[in-house]
Amino acid sequence: MVKEHSVQLFFEENAEEFKLEALTDGLSSPIPITTSDVHRPAFALAGFMENYLHERIQILGETEILYIRSLDANAQKDAVGRLFERKLCCIIVTKALEVSEDLLSLANENGVPVLRTSMQTTDFIHILTAELDYVFAPRTMIHSSLVDVYGVGLLFTGRSAIGKSEIALDLVERGHRLVADDVVEIVRHGDVLLGRGRDHLRHYMEIRGIGIINVMDLFGIRAVRIQKRIEVVVRLEDYDPDKDWERLGLDDQVTQILGEDVRQLVIPIYPGKNITVISEVIALNHMLKVYGIDAAQRLDQQILNMMESDKKTRRYLKYDVE
Repeated sequence: MVKEHSVQLFFEENAEEFKLEALTDGLSSPIPITTSDVHRPAFALAGFMENYLHERIQILGETEILYIRSLDANAQKDAVGRLFERKLCCIIVTKALEVSEDLLSLANENGVPVLRTSMQTTDFIHILTAELDYVFAPRTMIHSSLVDVYGVGLLFTGRSAIGKSEIALDLVERGHRLVADDVVEIVRHGDVLLGRGRDHLRHYMEIRGIGIINVMDLFGIRAVRIQKRIEVVVRLEDYDPDKDWERLGLDDQVTQILGEDVRQLVIPIYPGKNITVISEVIALNHMLKVYGIDAAQRLDQQILNMMESDKKTRRYLKYDVE
């Protein structure tokens, strides 16, 4: 499904940061913004329409504006008119350049908003693309808790009331940082998954038996952060003695979120088990693996080396008859 973003909403959200002003009578475009890519229609102005990407935001920089000004009056009308042969979502002029009356007249007739910024063209395209990448980035909501433990984003999942919030609270009390509780919004940027809380619930937690608490009020600003990269999913499950739980950790389990593989550890829960300390160990062990140190693989290799050494020793002693 193609995501859409209205020009009016884009203007309202970014006018101050992008130094935007509206040049046309209205901002209500019948064509929404549907992609983070932009287009500079220099060739279209010159008459080459083969690769005119009209569905994108059209950027008119100094090159395009100077080309229009270099034409006589009739040629200017023809050049500008070519832009509106296809349906457009909006046009943005950079460097606070003056816009011809022909362009504004045709824009108003066709209901195409024209915006202007004082920013340099290249700088503006960079921040515009970054903003639209965020707007159109794949995202989802997961019932979970996200905590920054030693700089590693641990996403706690599991059935309702299994203790995700309590574990997150215990980690905060031990000096770690809460990102979100109950519902985590996850956004994919490239191959990176970023998690954050919903704005109206940020830094609030529901603890059964107590009610709603505000972590920032109780523990201070150092106990919270707005967003964090998700690096490990810690799935909490009720302990089942008949289940074959992971004992060695030689093969990493993964789960998929928004099409990206994320390392997952399934941790059994039973009364008296200290999941908080285990969570800290998970974070520290993940950091070691990032640095290329894998305890399970190291132990496995040591055992193999010892077996090979023992084999050589036994062969030597077998023929040592003196």
